[in-house]
Amino acid sequence: MLTAFARAFKTPDLRKKLLFTLGIIVVYRVGTHIPIPGVDYKSVQECVDQASGNQGLFGLVNMFSGGALLQITVFALGIMPYITASIILQLLTVVIPRLEALKKEGQAGTAKITQYTRYLTIALAILQGTGLVATARSGALFSGCTVASQIVPDRAIFTTIVMVITMTAGTAVVMWLGELITDRGIGNGMSILMFISIAATFPSALWAIKTQGDLADGWIEFGTVIAVGLVMVGLVVFVEQAQRRIPVQYAKRMIGRRSYGGTSTYIPLKVNQAGVIPVIFASSLLYIPALIAQFSSGTSGWKTWIEAHLVKGDHPIYVTLYFLLIVFFAFFYVAISFNPEEVADNMKKYGGFIPGIRAGRPTAEYLGYVLNRITWPGSLYLGLIALVPTMALVGFGANQNFPFGGTSILIIVGVGLETVKQIESQLQQRNYEGFLR
Repeated sequence: MLTAFARAFKTPDLRKKLLFTLGIIVVYRVGTHIPIPGVDYKSVQECVDQASGNQGLFGLVNMFSGGALLQITVFALGIMPYITASIILQLLTVVIPRLEALKKEGQAGTAKITQYTRYLTIALAILQGTGLVATARSGALFSGCTVASQIVPDRAIFTTIVMVITMTAGTAVVMWLGELITDRGIGNGMSILMFISIAATFPSALWAIKTQGDLADGWIEFGTVIAVGLVMVGLVVFVEQAQRRIPVQYAKRMIGRRSYGGTSTYIPLKVNQAGVIPVIFASSLLYIPALIAQFSSGTSGWKTWIEAHLVKGDHPIYVTLYFLLIVFFAFFYVAISFNPEEVADNMKKYGGFIPGIRAGRPTAEYLGYVLNRITWPGSLYLGLIALVPTMALVGFGANQNFPFGGTSILIIVGVGLETVKQIESQLQQRNYEGFLR
């Protein structure tokens, strides 16, 4: 394995891409530690120390920003506005005929959709930045912190505008850095930055488990978490790589004196076709009632019920809703991202057929049947992986921030596998051996 790393850096153009990617990562991590103007940095650090391992409603967004959200830095919003904008555009592509037509135009249409995604990212960054500043000023960003109301001492409108503009500009810079990695580095830039943001929170979370443990000065808890994490990584790798390959045969066609077709291939249907998106959807949807309850005044009955049942992640009602929403969104996303009728029509157009299945509508029905069968284990797997942090809350205590599980482990494994595949494909162009033997 070390030889493979050395071979990757010995190749000149691959070495330039790797070093360029590492340079962008360093710039990104520096930006996550630069506070924005108008914030009392001392009060922020005091509240962050008090809220260590108990990030509440903002835990998901803080994870995607690499811990920059709770510290209210230049890159506080991180990659989250871009992720939200991409998901919204992907869903609107199915609903709006104009976007669907652009998607079918190839590279030009994709570039246009990418431009729309950038505009929507900036709009969402302004909205989220305004919400973050308002939350910080009200003291609700750190519930229970004694100096939470002193984080933004200056309540002037000009200061608020400067803070929102700074965070929006930081989001635009993050988006630009991601596109630079995609163009001149290795892997998908946005995915790499997401990977780095999540991985950056692992050391502190693991050390918190060790310092707050009781058995053998916390080393037993620490070792148990590491062992569980390794098992989970192996499980996620196994399921993420699993796919059902449907064989496709193309008939021979004579055009003039030449014959075309006659080849055999397959359609790879992944067990987890939806990826990590159902988990993000379910988490975001369950955050909405909790946020409404947090910002509403008074002690009404519905607010008390939400705070008792939907805020704490280990409540049975919360766990059940979370699991059911993940299963629902897994089927929903697979239904809008993979169209069996479109695939069947394309196969029929180019003379392809599945052995034993007639072309056209029977092929579409067969593809839909297989897709539903493999989506069930994929959705149940997503739900169980997402509930691992909840089980950790019960097993390790409510104040622990369990790093292995849910969105974090799915993203880290998925991005890591895709990046290694890209490095391996570039190495195989020059050597018979890839990145890993």
